Amino acid sequence: MLRKTTTYVLFSALIVLTLALTSLTRADGHCEFADETIRLGGIAPLSPPGATGAGVIIDWSYQQAADDINAACGVDIAGVNHRLEVLTGDSEGISERGQALAERWISDDGVHGVVGGYHSAVALALMKLTQENQIPTLFAGPWNDNITANGIIEYEGRAPRIDDGVDYIFRTSPANSMVAAVAAEWFIDLGLDDVIIMTENTDYGIPAAADEAALLEAAGITVEQYSFELGTEDFVPVLNRVQARAEPTDAVRVLVTGETGFNLVQQMAELGIAPSADTICVAESFAGDSTQFWAAVPDGNYCAFTRVGATPALFGDIAHEVNDRYTAEWGGVAPSYSLEPYDSVRLLAAAMDIADSFTDGAAIVAALETIDIELAQGRYYFAYGSHNPDLPEGEPTYLWHQWPDPIVTVAQYFEQDQSALDAAVIYPPVYQTHGSAYIQPGTSP
Repeated sequence: MLRKTTTYVLFSALIVLTLALTSLTRADGHCEFADETIRLGGIAPLSPPGATGAGVIIDWSYQQAADDINAACGVDIAGVNHRLEVLTGDSEGISERGQALAERWISDDGVHGVVGGYHSAVALALMKLTQENQIPTLFAGPWNDNITANGIIEYEGRAPRIDDGVDYIFRTSPANSMVAAVAAEWFIDLGLDDVIIMTENTDYGIPAAADEAALLEAAGITVEQYSFELGTEDFVPVLNRVQARAEPTDAVRVLVTGETGFNLVQQMAELGIAPSADTICVAESFAGDSTQFWAAVPDGNYCAFTRVGATPALFGDIAHEVNDRYTAEWGGVAPSYSLEPYDSVRLLAAAMDIADSFTDGAAIVAALETIDIELAQGRYYFAYGSHNPDLPEGEPTYLWHQWPDPIVTVAQYFEQDQSALDAAVIYPPVYQTHGSAYIQPGTSP
């Protein structure tokens, strides 16, 4: 893989870590590694009913990051190089599987950290165990607000946030509320009157739908909701009810992930419900993988979708490098669920380097809380934690150990089989690429 040189600059009370791509040659046998390898548990949905297409890419991204770290002689702990390994576990998108993964990683594999993820139910289920065992956990993918808002959530639903000690849970993907605000503000700015939300019946879908519905209803927009189990294949009975309405809805917002969501959008398009002249189609962010989207949703032209992560126009050197590899391997543009897990491995390794330890969880947490690092998705830092515990009045509680600056946009396809690289960014206006807040089917921007 590509060799990178990493430069750390320490100033004031802030640790600033700058990644410099100074060499593009493979490190072949020039590194001497200690006997003990740093092991991270990597979460990925590799089997149904999880989003298996995303899971394969998530695992690929973990291994890309580990290869890059090891090509640069691994993680420097007190002057000794340690190889890094990511042990990818199949979550299946199921909470109980998340618990089982954490138990295996802790009891059998002795992992030093946990990274990534995709489904909120899995994250909420395993985080209690990683917290209790003092394992730094850096989620990249799960959106449920409670992952950071309420601290440690037990699988049975008991809260409360820890009041003392060290909180080992961090997140770099956005909270549901961040994504809901962008989508809802777009609908409001378009002047819509009536929206249908179709959601998966999970710890991601239910709160995401509730967040968006609350914002829309507060603005006077009528909201109708339907929910589905992951793995549902036939949506026609519900879609027939939607089609039988006296007046078509202004938009259908899909909050169903993976292959299940693709099936829903394709069946909706086949029936002529959306995208149509009357109704906007808004798919889940998974639609940003254009290769998989067009393979599963051939009638999905003019669908919009929420996109999390930097748009290609905002890619820096690291994002371009990972994206080039992604395109060569998979085609299309690297989605957030490729860049996020890559960054989660690099970020946790950088914190271990700063802490000069991969076994002292509290020291790694302290390094994460004060880190400032540029990676594929942007500049990572954590505004609130034990280093800065007092959230100002009015600030949402999910900002604790939450990266505050994930980019959330709405994009839209407007040509058949279009690459996500060429899809129009239509909202917010600051990121707009084609001068339009919505492209009517049958037109070009």
